[in-house]
Amino acid sequence: MENRPVYGINSVDHALRLATILQQEGPLRVSEAAERLGVARSTAHRLLTMLVYRDFAARDAQRRYVAGPVLHTPAVPEPVAELRQVALPHLHDLTERTAETSHLGVLVADRVRFVASVECDQVLRVGDREGRVLPAHLASLGRAALATLEPDAVRARYGEPAPADVDLDQLLRDLGRVRRQGYALNQQLTETGLTAIGCAVDTGSGALRVGLSLAMPTARYRRDRVGEWTRSITATAAAISRDLHLNAGLAG
Repeated sequence: MENRPVYGINSVDHALRLATILQQEGPLRVSEAAERLGVARSTAHRLLTMLVYRDFAARDAQRRYVAGPVLHTPAVPEPVAELRQVALPHLHDLTERTAETSHLGVLVADRVRFVASVECDQVLRVGDREGRVLPAHLASLGRAALATLEPDAVRARYGEPAPADVDLDQLLRDLGRVRRQGYALNQQLTETGLTAIGCAVDTGSGALRVGLSLAMPTARYRRDRVGEWTRSITATAAAISRDLHLNAGLAG
């Protein structure tokens, strides 16, 4: 498992986090970047200036920092920043209750992009995956999000013919099982030594398919605790969904 290195360099980590935020969530002002990283405005300004120099960031007409040419990828749905803000307190609560790391991800075509993580404090743990992109059919939260789609919509995401490493008929059967049991399980499909349990989050938007997962070292996974973990995850997903709908109602 790729957790934070013991020799991690804070300035590099901060710069990479800023680049990820610009790519996933959109424009930032210096003050917003400083608050997000927990650093001084002068430090945030220097980091952003270096990202501009290397084409990871640029300035827009409002003098905000935006993703630069190096980060040009298909746009992430606009509500992701709000989704992250609403979900984070619930992820913290889930991690505190279970003592395992929690993740939130958004389905983008046939992949899932992790938009938020809350790392547990156990010595052996799954680390922060924010910004990482994985094949949706392998990650538990990706499969949970795919399971909210109709079969034809899943086929459309993978194309005809599907990639050689995807058995589409088998995947559709697996997604049917995910829908019936209410959760998806990833047993070392994305990383050796990692097990994750995922479920879908109802965002109220057909365009934004979201999954939530609890990830742990496989050595700590116990089959007799799946029911307990699943109840915690689905309760958290319901709380996030409730707050998203409440926010939408207040905005309306």
